[in-house]
Amino acid sequence: MMKDITHIRHLSKSISWRVVGTIDTIVVSFVITGEPLLGLKIGISEVVTKLLLYYVHERIWFKIKFDNSKLRHLFKSISYRFFGSVDTFLLAWFISGNSVSGLKIGLTEVITKIILYYIHDEIWHKFKFGLPQKTESNEK
Repeated sequence: MMKDITHIRHLSKSISWRVVGTIDTIVVSFVITGEPLLGLKIGISEVVTKLLLYYVHERIWFKIKFDNSKLRHLFKSISYRFFGSVDTFLLAWFISGNSVSGLKIGLTEVITKIILYYIHDEIWHKFKFGLPQKTESNEK
């Protein structure tokens, strides 16, 4: 039963993060390239790759025994951002045809996405949606 519940939670977190992350990518790509359509293409193209990446990342971190502290959220933010930045850099380079633009977009997102991911993870940590409910029999 717990596996089914946690999968729903991680899927929901993946989707909510992707909305936040895609908006950030579109804005950052537009600001760096000066082209709104290019920003939109880059942002939308990473929806599938980042959903998969985020889900796998959540499953791995769920299995890691680490105190649910601010430090845990920070480490999660940094590890996800590393893989996410590589993905963004490659997609932006491929779509824009410009490695420098891809690098600028990827590096800018290192900062914006770590901040946004940390806030997102902190918010989700406050909600118990998709987590097993503690009962008296579970506590004994």
